[in-house]
Amino acid sequence: MSESTTRLWSRAQRYLANGHMVPARISLESLLQRDPAHIEARLALGRIAQVDGRIRDAVRCMLGVAHDLPADAGMISETAEILLGLGETLAARSCLDHPLLNETSDGTLLTRLAALRKMLGEHTEALNLLNRAKAAGENSANFRFHRALELIFNGHMQEAAAELNSALDLQPTFGRAALALTRLRKQTPEQNHLVDLRRRLATVSPGSEDHAALEFAFYKELEDTGSYEEAWTALERGNRLMFARQHHDPAFAWRLFEHLVTRCTPQLLKADDVVHEGPQPIFIVGMPRSGTTLLDRVLSNHSMVTSAGELDEFGLQLRWAADHGVTLDGHVLECLDELDFSELGRRYLAQTQWRANGAPFYVDKLPRNWMVAGLIHRALPQARILNLVRDPMDVCFSNYRALLGEAFPWSYDLNALAQHYQQYRQVMAHWHAAMPGVILDVDYADLTRAPETTARKVLAFCGLEWEPGCADVTRNKAAVATLSMSQVREPIHTRFFDEWRRYEKHLLPLRQAINA
Repeated sequence: MSESTTRLWSRAQRYLANGHMVPARISLESLLQRDPAHIEARLALGRIAQVDGRIRDAVRCMLGVAHDLPADAGMISETAEILLGLGETLAARSCLDHPLLNETSDGTLLTRLAALRKMLGEHTEALNLLNRAKAAGENSANFRFHRALELIFNGHMQEAAAELNSALDLQPTFGRAALALTRLRKQTPEQNHLVDLRRRLATVSPGSEDHAALEFAFYKELEDTGSYEEAWTALERGNRLMFARQHHDPAFAWRLFEHLVTRCTPQLLKADDVVHEGPQPIFIVGMPRSGTTLLDRVLSNHSMVTSAGELDEFGLQLRWAADHGVTLDGHVLECLDELDFSELGRRYLAQTQWRANGAPFYVDKLPRNWMVAGLIHRALPQARILNLVRDPMDVCFSNYRALLGEAFPWSYDLNALAQHYQQYRQVMAHWHAAMPGVILDVDYADLTRAPETTARKVLAFCGLEWEPGCADVTRNKAAVATLSMSQVREPIHTRFFDEWRRYEKHLLPLRQAINA
């Protein structure tokens, strides 16, 4: 590396460290004029373009890096990570299959690679990488927690419990680990963690995410053991703590969805006369906790259907089409008339059809795709779209009790939760009116009380013949990476109805807001 190149790289690093992206970009571009093969500079420019929302520039840059990968395992994994965030799944997988990564014994790198395989939904591979990292000496509380999650996703519950206990031994106030441990089974008055949880709550940092997670765990164990009033108090505390950490504006969400409904006229949503070849997706949408995982398991029991999991690819390809860093906002809605929806569909299929594993259909089960279901139909007219419908109080309470994470800020406040549910119903009503017959509503009550009848109806809508055993979800041994991971390994049952009634008086504001 020449002296001038070294100087420019040092300058760019200083700018990046201080958050000065424009001068950093200028320095990096100058550097690449002198040294076009400087991989670190190309990676940095790719990240800057991604952050700036110049998605097409970022994709071009990172595909170039992927084509000229250095003999450096760390940079290869970083390339794969950026590509995944841009929706370039095929190129990312190619990076992750690089021989250098297969040979590494670096525990930190193996852990990072496991996280990338998890993002791809490749949970068997992710667990194998974490096992290698453990053999290499990784032993932090955070490592043990994430390995426990992969053990759970792959159905190894006993070993997962041991890992979670080890994580808590290393970090006693690790809230997520405590919550995951209590979710592994129903607690009893004779066998529970209540004493431990009270001790952990006494020492946790007040207001922290660990504090909130411990309150959710405390709620779960109190409910399991029949202490409903105390359970509600813990649940309310946990949600209050989480909502205080969020930035959610229901009024902004209303404006966005009203804009969506206005822009997405029947004329705009009319699909082009295009036939996409190869395996076709079946989209399952709906509110979180509405039964989407259960329907996914039923569908993927069919010999012609594979479950691809919860994919971000449609939203990421929509970002590419709009050359914008956000999936759905005013900018995207204003440029809908200019988008090439056929190309959007082709790009989505190019990045996802490998997941079918030879089957003619694959399930893309990302619940929040209800927001863009009309755009999915416009881009992928052959795709089937299924909307899981669950009783409003059941589904809203299931969200309120779930601790879904930072991406679901509306779930931590009863008023915000009710408004989000109303927004979902309004948008779905618009899709039905604008695209009659395109989306099939599947009632969770029907799916659980008459699973075979409902499965037959769903399969017929998807153009599939009935196969005996589709409604027996215990046959499905694939990994599960949602909160329903335990339930969908049991026979279909009807235990999850009216659970909110234990807290009916406390949930009266929610019920009134839903019915407003």
